[in-house]
Amino acid sequence: MNPQAKLISTMSLLLGTSITISSNHWMTAWIGLEINTLAILPLISKTHHPRAIEASTKYFLTQATASTLLLFASMTNAWFSGQWDITQLTHPMSCMLLTIAISIKLGLVPFHFWFPEVLQGSTMTTCLLLATIMKFPPITLFYLTSPSLNSTLLTLMAITSAALGGWMGLNQTQTRKVLAFSSIAHLGWMTIILNYDPNLTLITFYLYTVTTSAIFLILNTTNTLKLSTVMTTWTKIPPLVTIFMLALLSLAGLPPLTGFLPKWLIIQELTKQELTATATAISLLSLLGLFFYLRLAYCATITLPPNFTNYMKQWQTNKPTNPLTTIFTSLSITLLPLSPMVLTIS
Repeated sequence: MNPQAKLISTMSLLLGTSITISSNHWMTAWIGLEINTLAILPLISKTHHPRAIEASTKYFLTQATASTLLLFASMTNAWFSGQWDITQLTHPMSCMLLTIAISIKLGLVPFHFWFPEVLQGSTMTTCLLLATIMKFPPITLFYLTSPSLNSTLLTLMAITSAALGGWMGLNQTQTRKVLAFSSIAHLGWMTIILNYDPNLTLITFYLYTVTTSAIFLILNTTNTLKLSTVMTTWTKIPPLVTIFMLALLSLAGLPPLTGFLPKWLIIQELTKQELTATATAISLLSLLGLFFYLRLAYCATITLPPNFTNYMKQWQTNKPTNPLTTIFTSLSITLLPLSPMVLTIS
């Protein structure tokens, strides 16, 4: 890809995200989302592979549909209330349409169908952008409109997202699809607490971004795309593979790693709201995700590939480790003792 074109796409991506998260008018928020969509398409299709072109087409169609619904929801609300302010979403039909639009953009169940396929057709770096930065503007819109949204609908979508994300991830052998369904399951945790404590949704998203970034950067460094190659990563950078196992366990939410913090806070808040059954259900559904995280960690650190044919194993890697990898891996496994400081960001 041309360096100038890559720079323009990256800067446009940051510009679109900044416009959306800083706007209080529906039109400017919509413009930011459209800039984001147009900026990420060249990055998805830059490999010129048929699967990448298919992924960019699927992404464009789903995002265009979601943007149309969002624009229609904001216009309907302005028609009935005379307000274009994002926080003044009052009309019931507008609330429903907005929930559907943002769910499509995020990949919440039942609008999750596009997300694993798009990630499977993209490079690791683009997958990282799609799973983190591209979700920030829709999450921000959810945060701003959270008092107006239907809590029953959000709870239902959250439970089904956690269930389907964990269940569908069990049968995957491609690391990008595993992380895609992991993202869907984590979106369930973010959505379930949205009506009761929106700040926890943002904290969960921030910590999910840190942990997922660490995993994507490690997979990109070791050039690992499927489970059969995960088994050979220990021969490339042994210390990094050890950190990879800890990052996976952090994403699963095991103490004393960073990923335990948001799940602990969400369960605590749900219990305070006397939603014990909901907290129990989503806690049990997280065990499905724990299974495939443990499978990835097991394949990366314990098992060896079968040696039915003679082939040359790659010993070490010539690819330099990105400095961001060190930063994100450190944060993904060490933030739990600093949880009081983390809570102050809200």
